[in-house]
Amino acid sequence: MTITVIRDQSLPMRHIVHVRNHLISTDGTLEEGGNDAGPSPHDLYDAAISSCKALTVVWYAKRKGIPVEQVEVSCERDASEERKGTYRLATTLHLTGDLTDEQRADLLAVAQKCPVHKLMTAVTTEVTTVLG
Repeated sequence: MTITVIRDQSLPMRHIVHVRNHLISTDGTLEEGGNDAGPSPHDLYDAAISSCKALTVVWYAKRKGIPVEQVEVSCERDASEERKGTYRLATTLHLTGDLTDEQRADLLAVAQKCPVHKLMTAVTTEVTTVLG
């Protein structure tokens, strides 16, 4: 799959991300010289793990017949040591439904093993960039 990012020249830094049939606006913050017309790349990175955890919990609950109703994941970023090699994300899973303590613990464990969590923490990612 190819993801394409194309500059929207109506604003200084805004780009449109094309993923299959979906469009996502991305922009720099006001402090970075953008117009905050969409999430920043760091926001999208943080959103990737948050949404993966939410989708994984719903998928698992459906598969196991767990009566989860609402799933919400909040994510707090601490990028204060990013340039030193540490980027911290603290995610909190909020669940509603007629859930036992055991089911809640199972859903938490599944959220901690979502594919993007594994990708961010246990996989070596190699990125190449070339001119086209």
